[in-house]
Amino acid sequence: MNKLSLSDISVDTWVQNGPVDIVSLVGSVVLIEVFQVNCPGCFIYSLPRAIQLHETFHNKGLVVIGLATAFEDYDKNTLENLQLLADTGEVIGETYKALGQHGLLVEDNKLQWRLPFAVGMDRVTPETEPVTDEKVLSYTRQFLPEFENLIDEQKKAVLAQVKQYMGQKTMRAETFERFALQGTPSCILFDREGQLKDVSFGQVEHKQAMVEQCLAQT
Repeated sequence: MNKLSLSDISVDTWVQNGPVDIVSLVGSVVLIEVFQVNCPGCFIYSLPRAIQLHETFHNKGLVVIGLATAFEDYDKNTLENLQLLADTGEVIGETYKALGQHGLLVEDNKLQWRLPFAVGMDRVTPETEPVTDEKVLSYTRQFLPEFENLIDEQKKAVLAQVKQYMGQKTMRAETFERFALQGTPSCILFDREGQLKDVSFGQVEHKQAMVEQCLAQT
């Protein structure tokens, strides 16, 4: 995991403040905020926090990039809906329902805020490879590092769940899988040398301490 770097981030399409030459960002601390447009928690918790970090630290060497991905709900987590979000602030699906229930939308079902940083779409391509036992085991080990510590019955149950998931998975999100993300929201943090420093799932309050640590390093 730690061998991954900024150059391993894949952006298929920029929808706002792009294109960005990712590799040229070496010298800055880079926070990639990974979300799905059909992810209520991303919009209630994680993206507002990313905006705060951008506003607090962008003059101190932090670059925040929003990267939309799709590992489920492929009919909703689309480039078209991401572009709609970027252009108008309008949200869809479960995000729309949840934010409406929390009173977090303004007129016309739009967000109360706008993303102030560059936003792009992960490279999402059709999944064409057959699901083999070897592939299921490799996928499981990548996304569940503690797999080998499980007892045999637990391993069998986990492998069965993963095989079912992979059998239903029709698309492959390149950055999401390359960095073995566990879901959304997630963030990927790189130091000033473009080297991977942290990957976290959720943990909104965890981000600032890691960003400050990277910014303090010279």
